[in-house]
Amino acid sequence: MQNEATVSKLNMTPLKESRKTTRNKWIRFFVLVVASVAMLYPLIWMVSSSFKPEETIFQNMGLIPYGFTFENYVVGWASNSVVTFTTYFFNSIKISTLSVIGNLIACSLTAYAFARLNFKFKGLFFSLMMLTMMVPQHATIVPQFIYFTRFGLNNTIIPLVLPRFLAVEGFFIFLIMQFIRGLPRELDEAATIDGCSKYAVFFRVLLPLCKPALITTVIFTFIWSWNDFFTQIIYLREAPMWTVTLGLRLFIDATARSAFGPMFAMSTLSLVPIIILFIFFQKYLVEGVATTGLKG
Repeated sequence: MQNEATVSKLNMTPLKESRKTTRNKWIRFFVLVVASVAMLYPLIWMVSSSFKPEETIFQNMGLIPYGFTFENYVVGWASNSVVTFTTYFFNSIKISTLSVIGNLIACSLTAYAFARLNFKFKGLFFSLMMLTMMVPQHATIVPQFIYFTRFGLNNTIIPLVLPRFLAVEGFFIFLIMQFIRGLPRELDEAATIDGCSKYAVFFRVLLPLCKPALITTVIFTFIWSWNDFFTQIIYLREAPMWTVTLGLRLFIDATARSAFGPMFAMSTLSLVPIIILFIFFQKYLVEGVATTGLKG
């Protein structure tokens, strides 16, 4: 009888553990759902409010837009009689695209040099590059503004784009460098034996293998350039040069009535390019961040 009781207890143990595991999973799932709803509620409310008549936005705080209307999108897109949001979107896309191209070219070449090449003062230059990541942008914006003003480049996109072609983003250099360090050096040696130069090794062998890190660079660069406000408001002074982030500022006026409905509508549209980019490249983003964090 004692043996039968012992066997019965042993058979019940896995069942209890399975129930406990299932219960813990449901608890974690519930907590994650609540946290997700709490974080997404402001975004969902903004999208919902963009379809509400402006006079009812703050009267009806629910997510269901009573009196559904597209008027906010029509009014918001027109913005004013001189410049529409078509111009703002075009400027944002142009600046973000050029920033992506600049970072891809400059940061990948710099990362390859630090990861694979040997040259004098390599350690010093690498330390200086890492040091730039610790310097806040506000500490360098004044001397940069003075230099660009002397060259007459204010109110152009050059101050926003040119630094990207000079490998000033230490974060992306380090990201790509860590990924390259995780690739076997035997690939370089085999390509060199086949007659490839150092540039050929980079462009033909290493660069195609760095797709996750490069796509991660593309996504973050595009998002940061698209959402940039501080730098753009300093260098872009005239409305035809403004971007989406500066255009949204037009709807808020401390001395007059603010147009919250059109602002919510244009804010919703401004999220579309970022969401599309993230949806298409989400797999590579996760892979790039994960692998660069483990290799090297």
